[in-house]
Amino acid sequence: MGSLRTAGTAQRLALPESSSTYLLQELKMIWDEVGQEENERERILEELEQECQEVYRRKVNSANMLRIQLHQSLAESEAEFTNLLLSLGERSFPGRPEKMNGTLKEQLNSITPALQEMQMKKEARLKQFTEVQTEVQIIASEIAGRSENEVVTVNEDDLSLKKLEEHQSELQRLKREKGDRLCKVEEYKVLICNFAKIMGMDPSNVLASVHPSLLIGANEQQKKNISDDILNKLNTMVQQLKEEKNHRLEKLHSLGKALTNLWNILDTTMEERQPYGQINIFSLTSANGMLGPGSLRLEKIQQIESEVHRLDQLKASKMKELFIKKKAEIEEICKISHMDVPYQTEMDNIMELIMSGDVDHDNLLKTMDGYIYKTKEEATSRKEIMDKVEKWITSCDEERWLEEYSRDERRYSVSRGAHRHLKRAERARIIANKIPGLVELLIEKTEIWEHGRKKIFYYDELPLLEMLKQYMLTLKEKEEERCRQRVSSYCSIGVTGSCLIWLITVLTFH
Repeated sequence: MGSLRTAGTAQRLALPESSSTYLLQELKMIWDEVGQEENERERILEELEQECQEVYRRKVNSANMLRIQLHQSLAESEAEFTNLLLSLGERSFPGRPEKMNGTLKEQLNSITPALQEMQMKKEARLKQFTEVQTEVQIIASEIAGRSENEVVTVNEDDLSLKKLEEHQSELQRLKREKGDRLCKVEEYKVLICNFAKIMGMDPSNVLASVHPSLLIGANEQQKKNISDDILNKLNTMVQQLKEEKNHRLEKLHSLGKALTNLWNILDTTMEERQPYGQINIFSLTSANGMLGPGSLRLEKIQQIESEVHRLDQLKASKMKELFIKKKAEIEEICKISHMDVPYQTEMDNIMELIMSGDVDHDNLLKTMDGYIYKTKEEATSRKEIMDKVEKWITSCDEERWLEEYSRDERRYSVSRGAHRHLKRAERARIIANKIPGLVELLIEKTEIWEHGRKKIFYYDELPLLEMLKQYMLTLKEKEEERCRQRVSSYCSIGVTGSCLIWLITVLTFH
């Protein structure tokens, strides 16, 4: 029975027949030699059989675990492959076998290359997503004005090309917006630099006050800030500088005008004007018509302002002299035009104010300039009449000489140069004959002037119209007297009545 059990046990152990049989035989020989009891032999053989079963069981379990692991790996690989297809947005992969045949290892080996290729494809796609989303995040931070970037998180469940294109489209949109904002920033920077240079400011300090990243030559690694806040600040700065520039320019023009007026009033020499000769707006501008650098520098404006203040004080000290000079100018105009000096009472009051010191110098000069303007205007309106008055006066002088010549004609005829006196008498007679027409024209012009201005035309404090009418009356009386004298002279030599009437008629028409 032991041999059968031994043979059966040896068969179950599935040992190689040569080795197991040899070992059993050797064990039997040992037992026979030792004299091992049968029961002990049975027990040992049973133990040997159990140990063999345990070994087989462990091997089977190990093989089963390997099978389970292979099934799990295959399932995980297929699931991962499917997930990769879904995340990459692809329906199939050409490298994946359509049917899974063969052993588990063969099936796993057949899907592994395709899976590895899909994993590499995912990593490449993930890198693309990371790069695009990182760039989007950087530009978005610049536009939002954030100093630090947020951590980029890529949704690995959706790595499809469609999603990638959406991110790329967003990136392109942000790049365009960034480009537009950068252009706007550069425009603002150019304006700020131009305004700053014109006003003698340091453009770097002005830009730094808005944001350090705006400085020319700033660190290239420094993130640019192109947020709405920066653009608003830049726009505000441009408006402030523009207003300041206009304010300074307006002030400079006002100071220049005031300085020029003071120069003219005080008769300032060219040497004294030379240091301030460039305040003229045409001198401030460059060849292209733009304001030159430093032309609106605050120090320059303050310097000119100080000079205006100094000259203004000097003008105040010379106000009496200036007033007398302007009053003399009015009197000279009136003297030339034989006018009464106007505004005499007003000018006396101004003199009293100057002496008391209680006067606004600028208004005083404006008032005097107004008086001068009105005096010149009236003198201009009188010019045509005055020219004819001068001609009338000259004609009257010729008339008086002619009367003297007529009274003492014999003395002139025997004197040296008698022919010249005769020629002058002929010329004086022609001029004298034109006097009545000239006076009548003067009367007409004077009446029109007085009617238009509703005032009397005075000539050296005498009403011209009365003078002219009185002259015409005197002229008429002289003519009548001459006629009577002629009649008397003819009567004294016995002229008949008819002849007398004829002579009177001839003389009257003559």
